[in-house]
Amino acid sequence: MRLSPKDAREALYGLPVDAALRRAVWRQAAVEAQREKPGSEDGTWRLFAVWLAIPGLYRNLHRVTRCLGADRTDLEAEAVLALLEAFEAVDPESPDAGGRVVKDAVNRMWDYATRTYLEVPVVDIAAVAAARNDVAPPDGALLPTEGWELHIAPPPLSDGLATTLRFTDSLSRKEGERLGALAQCAGLPQLVFRARRHEEAARIGKLVLRPAGAGR
Repeated sequence: MRLSPKDAREALYGLPVDAALRRAVWRQAAVEAQREKPGSEDGTWRLFAVWLAIPGLYRNLHRVTRCLGADRTDLEAEAVLALLEAFEAVDPESPDAGGRVVKDAVNRMWDYATRTYLEVPVVDIAAVAAARNDVAPPDGALLPTEGWELHIAPPPLSDGLATTLRFTDSLSRKEGERLGALAQCAGLPQLVFRARRHEEAARIGKLVLRPAGAGR
């Protein structure tokens, strides 16, 4: 019997079910896929075998995406790799060769989604900091590779600062050492201290603390 690719797929998933024809299609697909060497230029049969198995993955693909929030593109890539490996290892004469291949790919998708479920993508902080600090200093002045710059708005008066500087520190970030070092370098050891801003205190300006060399 000669079948077109579309007819072969219909024989696997269509109704009514012809068990004998289904086994014959899976057997032929596995045999031809195993005859092709991995990495060969002509991978037509391996591609055809994967194409035949894909509809058997749809239901579980949607379930994994919905339950574990995995990226569909990543799941599809894992499934294709699993199918290729499964077709290499499956016994074409097995009465359930197609079911074994599809099951291996389904398990691969679930394993991948479960393994990556708690992973959270984050920004490369070191790269972002390097990009922000990669700024040419004004007038060719050299900036320290480490340290902090202090910017105060409005500017201080001619006779000094208009008020006492207060550095606040959140509970989530303990930066006492950095603030103390900044106060010492700025020559303000008596003025700089950590304190909470009183609710009734008036806001007189804004103080911005940036890494040395960061963009304004």
